[in-house]
Amino acid sequence: MTSAESSKCSAIIHTASVACAGIGGGLAQLPGSDAIPITAAQVTMIISLGSVFGKSITETAARALIKSLAGASVGRLVSQFALGWIPGLGNAINATTAAGITETLGWNAAKKFDRERG
Repeated sequence: MTSAESSKCSAIIHTASVACAGIGGGLAQLPGSDAIPITAAQVTMIISLGSVFGKSITETAARALIKSLAGASVGRLVSQFALGWIPGLGNAINATTAAGITETLGWNAAKKFDRERG
């Protein structure tokens, strides 16, 4: 991965992570309510990362990639149902977890796209 590609990926991934943190933190007291908007942000991130590497990624392909790379999302669900309902603490935990998972997912996808290019 070139430094220019890495910079573009970093901007895309960090933007998506911040968005997911806001969604996760803001919707913490409503378990499961953040799944659709977080997935939408992650799909957009994957499609944008694909374009950095000259790949045209469909929404369906992005969703499939998210599912294959996102085993950690189980941890988000557990933390959300266990502690997400607690005002303040739940918001912080959900925001941190959503951002961390999105960050990891993004870098894993970027590395995958880079490897596939040869």
